[in-house]
Amino acid sequence: MNAQIQPVRSGNGALATQAALLAASGNSKQEQHQYLTFVVGGEAFAIGILHIKEIIEYGQLTEVPRMPIFIRGVINLRGSVVPVIDLKACLGKAISQITRRSCIIIVEVDHEDEKHDIGVLVDAVSAVLEIPTGDIEPAPAFGARIRTDYIAGMGKVDGKFVILLNIGAVLSLDDMAALASVGDQADTVASPEGARA
Repeated sequence: MNAQIQPVRSGNGALATQAALLAASGNSKQEQHQYLTFVVGGEAFAIGILHIKEIIEYGQLTEVPRMPIFIRGVINLRGSVVPVIDLKACLGKAISQITRRSCIIIVEVDHEDEKHDIGVLVDAVSAVLEIPTGDIEPAPAFGARIRTDYIAGMGKVDGKFVILLNIGAVLSLDDMAALASVGDQADTVASPEGARA
């Protein structure tokens, strides 16, 4: 049994179409098998749609000083400060080059019993997939010294593998602590008191 691919149009209205696909997918009986696929560094990845809040166009970010290279900055999302990570840099590659197809996927992750919204910068969003359980292989084992906890599984789609990410495990505990502090630092930098410090 193969995954069903629902293509996402490019050009004007693409993000609205993606949002509509996500909303429609949320009503399905097989929610745990639905994934948003995207491209990072030429590779196909996917995140379970239950972790995704929305997809937004890449816009102006506010850089926060003294952050790790994978934290691109913060955005103002309806009054909330949301840190944006560069997934390509998190995966150990060079930082992403911004193109007209670059976008930010807003995901919700758990850290220390709290939910946090994080923006994930990707090269392009592809499609919403339904992948049957039988088409999902466990994460490969490379040995004790190589981390694979961020891979939830390998989905077989059209004879190729899509890496299913465990987005909460992509970042280490230290990385999550750095992200938790980003909002506080961004508020300090933006306030008049922080500007004088």
